Amino acid sequence: MSVEVEVVERDEGTSAGYPPGAQVLVRDELWLVRKITKTSRDGWMVEVTGVSPFVRGAEAVFFDRLDDIRVLDPRRTELVPDDSANHRRARLYLEAVFRKTPLPQTERGLALADGFLMDHQIHQLRPAELALSMQNPQPRILIADVVGLGKTLEIGILLAELIRRGRGERILVVTPQHVLEQFQRELWTRFAIPLVRLDSTGIQRMQREIPAGRNPFAYFKRAIISIDTLKSDTYAPHLERTDWDAVVIDESHNLVNRGTKNNRLAQLLARRTDALILASATPHNGRAVSFAELIRMLDEAAIADPTTYDVDTLGHLYIRRTKTSPEVRDGLRGAWADRGPSQPIHFAATDDEAAVLAELGSRWIPGAGGGPSVSTSQLVPYRLLKSFLSSHRALLATIETRLRTLKDSKSSEPAAREAERDALLTLRELAGRIRDDETAKFRALVDELREMGVGPGSDVRVVVFSESIPTLTWLAESVPEALGFSPGPSRDERRPWLGYGGVVQVMHGDSTVDEEQNSIVERFGLRDDPVRMLFTGDIASEGVNLHQQCHRLIHYDLPWSLIRIEQRNGRIDRYGQEHEPQFRALILTCDLPWRTDEVTGRPRTLDDRLVGEKLLIREAEAHKIEGSAEAVTGLYRAQEEEDRLVQDLIAGRTVEQSINRSRQSGSAFLAGLLGQVGAVPEHLEVRRATVLSLFRSTENYFEEALRQVCRPNPEDHLSLRRDDDGTIAFEPPADLLHRLRSLPRSYLDEQRILPTKTEPGRMRVTFTKSLADARLRAARETSKSQWPNVSYVTDVHPVLDWLTDKVLVEIGRHQAPVMAAAVEKPVFLIQGVCSNALGRPTIVKWMAVTGLADHPQVVELSPALLHQWGVGPQMPGRAVPRDLPGLAKLVPAAVDEARRYVTEGSGAYRQEVSTMLAPYRARIGTWHQEALFAAPRTSAKQAVDETAERLRHLVEALETVGEPMLRVLAVLEPSNDAAEGADR
Repeated sequence: MSVEVEVVERDEGTSAGYPPGAQVLVRDELWLVRKITKTSRDGWMVEVTGVSPFVRGAEAVFFDRLDDIRVLDPRRTELVPDDSANHRRARLYLEAVFRKTPLPQTERGLALADGFLMDHQIHQLRPAELALSMQNPQPRILIADVVGLGKTLEIGILLAELIRRGRGERILVVTPQHVLEQFQRELWTRFAIPLVRLDSTGIQRMQREIPAGRNPFAYFKRAIISIDTLKSDTYAPHLERTDWDAVVIDESHNLVNRGTKNNRLAQLLARRTDALILASATPHNGRAVSFAELIRMLDEAAIADPTTYDVDTLGHLYIRRTKTSPEVRDGLRGAWADRGPSQPIHFAATDDEAAVLAELGSRWIPGAGGGPSVSTSQLVPYRLLKSFLSSHRALLATIETRLRTLKDSKSSEPAAREAERDALLTLRELAGRIRDDETAKFRALVDELREMGVGPGSDVRVVVFSESIPTLTWLAESVPEALGFSPGPSRDERRPWLGYGGVVQVMHGDSTVDEEQNSIVERFGLRDDPVRMLFTGDIASEGVNLHQQCHRLIHYDLPWSLIRIEQRNGRIDRYGQEHEPQFRALILTCDLPWRTDEVTGRPRTLDDRLVGEKLLIREAEAHKIEGSAEAVTGLYRAQEEEDRLVQDLIAGRTVEQSINRSRQSGSAFLAGLLGQVGAVPEHLEVRRATVLSLFRSTENYFEEALRQVCRPNPEDHLSLRRDDDGTIAFEPPADLLHRLRSLPRSYLDEQRILPTKTEPGRMRVTFTKSLADARLRAARETSKSQWPNVSYVTDVHPVLDWLTDKVLVEIGRHQAPVMAAAVEKPVFLIQGVCSNALGRPTIVKWMAVTGLADHPQVVELSPALLHQWGVGPQMPGRAVPRDLPGLAKLVPAAVDEARRYVTEGSGAYRQEVSTMLAPYRARIGTWHQEALFAAPRTSAKQAVDETAERLRHLVEALETVGEPMLRVLAVLEPSNDAAEGADR
């Protein structure tokens, strides 16, 4: 049979005809289609894996306008016997096709919701459900849950669902630098999604492995990178030429300032990707324009006028819950320890400290009836006060900075500058009298740490926050010795705390970069690591998990921002915390009257009770009542909140008055974001996808597939060993190691997955969730790494993907196996795929064609029907079909009948897709008119026209086009002679 007559005529202009999972002939070799993409110049880009012996396992990319890509005619499919036990080869082949075929565009249910290493939490499935809903032509969503609810897990679920749909081959994750490894580790250990980490080590690896000038994203198809690194000259030139299936941007509130490099980069990525997932616990800064900036990245037709719009119309694009949301609250019972109180620790200032406060109150921040401030700036006095409330060291550093500023100033008031300089020198002299070991706050910290049990021989650990770098470094140098830890030599004179053998770690933006930040966070999460105290600045207040071995947190100084306090507390008060989080705040008091409160008539003092303690109490109340601190002030950025508060203090207002004024003047139309759950109703189970399978479980499929592809047995072929606890250990072959190259080299070496000169590699996997969870916990508690030594196998695991590709080539090119089954007449199992202009399946039909001799009939396959026919491990099997020539003659008729069935129903199928897209098409039209009206200039109107046209083309590209692609998968032959004769 020649290949020429097997080629199907295709409509070049409308349909790809290369469905993922199909086999195609290119350059005289057989290939398995993995993904297809429409290009502007070269037709369809077809990404494939080699099947025939010469190219087996090789990856390649072909373009149908440059290469002769042959699609085989299903009417000429060759039927072949299956002599494997219980038709194992054929059953595995069918299962592999089921698994490799992307879920169609019309399937909105979740297919993998229960297959990950995580607890079943409905609220964590909602973002994926919303992103894949009928309201979104593309999977695009802002996940804006408050701190600690598990946004990383929600992202992992959605990415896995996209992979299952054939829309997650190329993934880019962009996060802050200090959470790169944490994010990468979560996606691998819980979802088995490997990402290349392009930090400094990753860049070195890239330079070793990739020729100079080559696009790294063409080599690393799934990567994680910090936004600062992504902006560098190494990567920026390649982004304009790179398309993605899915882009994730964590802490996306950093992207809203239009015109900045971050914003331009985000806009570029939004245009170059199909799916876009933005994540932020603080999704906007209270300004309509800023929030609109994020939303328009998701959908350019969502908002016509960024200065005024109805938030209620955007529920399909974002989801936001707090811990008090009913579904979250109910689901987290038992999975997240209740939060303990925020306890203020009061202590009186020493005489020397009181002298500094008296000086600040008399000359810098005068009370009612006092003279003007000695400072030429309104903000400097409060900056000095905040510094001193952190430490005398911080105050001295702030004074030196201000002295340099005055020296360099070109102000026309030299007398005022000189007066302020003299006052600064006086303040410096007073602060210089304070001895390090005599400060009240330092003594209070040491006492509180002792009370908590921190000290030599104890495994208690605590995180201490401060806004001041001088404070952090001083504490790290002084606290360990005060607690009785024995110092040793440090190899770094600038960081003497390193001499305490790792008991102390310090992390702030100026001292820790890149991998060191990742290392500190990882070590703090390991039970056996010696670290007991982490002194950190607010670099650790966003996105970092510090709760794995710690449930105690001390605010050495308090930020003047409710949001920042909430973010700090969220480092240990988050999903997965097993112990009651405990919070302490050190409150310096000094009973020197400074100003009389106009409301209470009581004297106000210039200490931590002025601002810090009030915000501490209010944040705790907000957590219980509103669920989020931003609901208190109506402000949504920590710095903006602090700036507003300082301005009100300058004007003589109290913290309470400032909060009330701020809340009343906040953006009321954005208040609806709080508690928003998008278009998904709570208290309902998420919709599940209908997926065919012939096996009881993924593990059962894995075991049978291994037996088939690693003959005579995988124990010898892969040196495979099964342990009683559920661990499966084996030597990964070279083609599997190639698929694992995205994982960190350190992880592959540490787990001895890679072969060495003296030892073969060894990979350990498991299907036992309890074992995987125990090993993950053990990695955090008893090892030197947070990477577990066994990998949980999910349905998107590279090992399963590798094995499925192996199974697919067990059946030869353009062949279909014949199986003996409990059917009365021969049944032809045929797949029909309708695609859109982007090459993605819009409809997938699994058909059973029977009665060809007299009454042709097509029914759609279902698990129940397959079970009725006995298609499973108990099939009797038959090495030689009873009438192979007779069955072969029926193949063309079976294909024609399946084609007729799909074609006759295509109107309804196409209407289903068209109906799904109709609301969005209407939204484009409405947006177009409103945006033209709002556009101020001709050039802006032209941009609106171009955007509308591009979006309309997108919708058109999602419509079903062309003829269905058909494939004969298998034939079920009656297992008894009498039934078989009925169809002859």
